[in-house]
Amino acid sequence: MYRKSIIIAALIVVPLFISAQQQQHFKKVLPAGNYSGICAIGEGRYAIVDDKAETDGFRVVSIEMDSVKRRISSLVDLGYRSSGLPNRDMEGICFRPSTQTVFISGEADNEVYEYSLDGQRTGRQFDMPDDIRRAQRNAGLESLTYDARNHLFYTTTERPLKGDSLVHILAFGDDLKLKRQYLYQPDAPMSSKHIYGISELCALEDGRLLVMERQIRVPKLKIGASTQIRIYEVTPANNDRLTKKLVTEFRTRLSITSRKFANFEGLCQVAPHCLLLLADSQNQYKGVLRDWFMCLPF
Repeated sequence: MYRKSIIIAALIVVPLFISAQQQQHFKKVLPAGNYSGICAIGEGRYAIVDDKAETDGFRVVSIEMDSVKRRISSLVDLGYRSSGLPNRDMEGICFRPSTQTVFISGEADNEVYEYSLDGQRTGRQFDMPDDIRRAQRNAGLESLTYDARNHLFYTTTERPLKGDSLVHILAFGDDLKLKRQYLYQPDAPMSSKHIYGISELCALEDGRLLVMERQIRVPKLKIGASTQIRIYEVTPANNDRLTKKLVTEFRTRLSITSRKFANFEGLCQVAPHCLLLLADSQNQYKGVLRDWFMCLPF
């Protein structure tokens, strides 16, 4: 009976832990970067942001997906589209089909600006609350997504504002003005040595919202570094307090025999039941880390 219980428990837990075998990188065609956000902009093209790029802007890549194997079959770099302005730690990016423009959140200034597809700012930006603008350095606006069905943008800080225990997920309308704030309880850090927080939001076509939380531990010698990625589902409604439901979770590690460690920061939907994740390699740190992509069924 005891052995049977262990087997049953394992069957319950296993679906929540996804193997990292589907991780892919394209070192020969994609420049090394600090990629932190990704969104589809139509015709198989994706815009990605690099939080340490030389200038403010975004890169465009063309991606072909193998829908059967749920893998990327090819990736072509279409170049960087610069605004000509200074880098502001660009972290999140989303696309609004009605205006054919992208919006980018910056963690250095905690602002969200609109850009044309050639990389230039349009002059429009979110009407951001002052408390969000004052968010702590490296704990500010990390995420951004657009719900085309309900005409709402969602963004949030990586961690709670100073003196708070909850994260505020902000909903902005097409007029770029704040419509509502939702309260969300993030996971507590696994230990004092873990880096933690919300790395991305992803609006689904049916109105649900995915929240990607990550925890990172990097020992002094680097070997044994690990990440834990958890993706939760919430449904913005009339209640201010969001109830989160775990959709999936997985881990990546750096060991002597494996270099699969991936700090996933970018997330977008590429098919009804498939997500595309993108990792920040810290410019392919020491030649060890990779700019990993991963197609994840959900």
